[in-house]
Order: sequence, then C-alpha cells, then structure tokens
Amino acid sequence: MNLIFRTILHRILSPRRSALGVADVGTVSFRVLPTDIDVLRHLNNGVYFSIMDLGRMDLLIRSGGWQKLSAKGYYPVMANETMSFRKSLNLWTKFDLETRVVGYDEKAVFVEQRFVVGGQIYAQAMTRARFLKRSGGTVSVAELLDTIGWDAPQPAMPDWVQEWASHVALPVSRVDAPSTWE
Repeated sequence: MNLIFRTILHRILSPRRSALGVADVGTVSFRVLPTDIDVLRHLNNGVYFSIMDLGRMDLLIRSGGWQKLSAKGYYPVMANETMSFRKSLNLWTKFDLETRVVGYDEKAVFVEQRFVVGGQIYAQAMTRARFLKRSGGTVSVAELLDTIGWDAPQPAMPDWVQEWASHVALPVSRVDAPSTWE
C-alpha cells in the first residue's frame, strides 16, 4: 500500500526537482521500507518493478514530457521488462534508482534502470515501453518524439538491447493460444 503514497509524493516532488533532458539520466533516492520486503527481509522482486515506474515517471516529469503527453491524452505502458539481480537490497538500505532512455525503434522506447548503492549496481533492468492514446490506438514513436520535443540525436542502442528487442515479443498466435503447456 505504501507505493500509492510514494507515487503521490514523487508526483508532487518531481516537478520541483532540477529539470532534465529526455536523454539525461534521472536519479531518485529511496530506502527499503518494511512494506517493501519479503519473508527474507530484502526488497521483494515485484516491488523493484513498481519502484521502476516511479523512476520513469520522474524522468518524464522532469524532462517536461509528462505534461506534453498528458495534454494529448497519451500514456506509457510496459511492453516488456527484464531484470538482473546482483545483490539484495535489505531492509532500511538507501539506494538510488537511475533511469535513462537508451534508444527507440519504430514501435517502442527502451529504458535502462539501475538500482545503485554506494556506486555499486545491485540490480539492472531493461524495459520496452509503448505509448497509447486514451481515445484508443497507439502513438507512433515519430509522433511521440515530436510531442515531447526530442532534440537529442538518436542514441545508438547497444547491440545486446537490439538483440533482446528482437526476441521479446511473443507472436500473436502464442498470446492467443490456450493456456496449456506444450
């Protein structure tokens, strides 16, 4: 339940923090709270993904993109996420969440996020986001870039991200298949 309070807090604080460009790295500090942990007293794996939402929201707000997208009725959704865990984030540990756009293709934007303690990466994730219209349909990346005023050169996505991107989407036939194991 505390995530709703964190969301409200960051929605209020993010516009008051220093402005960022959409190509900059956004950093938000957190502490592992008792409501974040599992039975082993470390950050629950599902909570990582919820906290990552806050990092992406912070970057969008501080870069001015959130306001522009909201005005047009556009909103982000996660298409794919993958995470590597290196070390546990234990109760009361203070950590930074670093968020940056690593690139985009014709359909999606790729965002890397890292959980960092004292300069060490504890967990790292790659996400693939699409943008939808509240009126229905999807926002093309070209339209997205125009809306947010992307003025930076297109980042050269690392080879491993391009490889990951080419394998992350399930074919439609698999998504619509009955829920039986083959």
